[in-house]
Amino acid sequence: MGRLTFSINVTLDGCINHREGIADGETHAHFTRLLDESGAMLWGRTTYEMMESYWPAVASGDVEAPEAMREWALKLDAIPKYVVSTTRSDYPWTNSHHVAGDVRSAVQELKERTPDGVLVGSGNLATALDRWDLIDEYRFLVHPMIAGHGPTLYQGLLRGTRRLDLISSEPLSNGTISVHYRRAD
Repeated sequence: MGRLTFSINVTLDGCINHREGIADGETHAHFTRLLDESGAMLWGRTTYEMMESYWPAVASGDVEAPEAMREWALKLDAIPKYVVSTTRSDYPWTNSHHVAGDVRSAVQELKERTPDGVLVGSGNLATALDRWDLIDEYRFLVHPMIAGHGPTLYQGLLRGTRRLDLISSEPLSNGTISVHYRRAD
């Protein structure tokens, strides 16, 4: 069975707004490596629609982008993408699939049939999945800034403290720090 890994950009004060952070070649290369190590992406509808509005055009070459962004877009285009939504069921982006029915069971089944693991990249969805004890690992890219606004990690909605074991940490030259944690037993 594959692991479910929550991966997201986060500022030092916990902001996960996609407009905050460093979006350079090194950052995109980091997330491309995570896609290389994974078998699928899992998003909520809002995140999917945000990604769908830009990255397919980069992958197809319709939008000019630096090489690292284009490589990320191509990997993202190719990987299976699963979307949790109660308001939308059509997903025209290549390899996109609707997660229907009981989300908890559907995500557990997705983990079981994806040996390379699943990345979840939506804050609200990750909160629900963590409340159901479905998240196994956390791969955060911590940005050297304090946003002072915006949505934050878990929005105070996790029922209790999660104890984590540090697997690795790596500073990037752009000032971000890649951290990899696993849930402690």
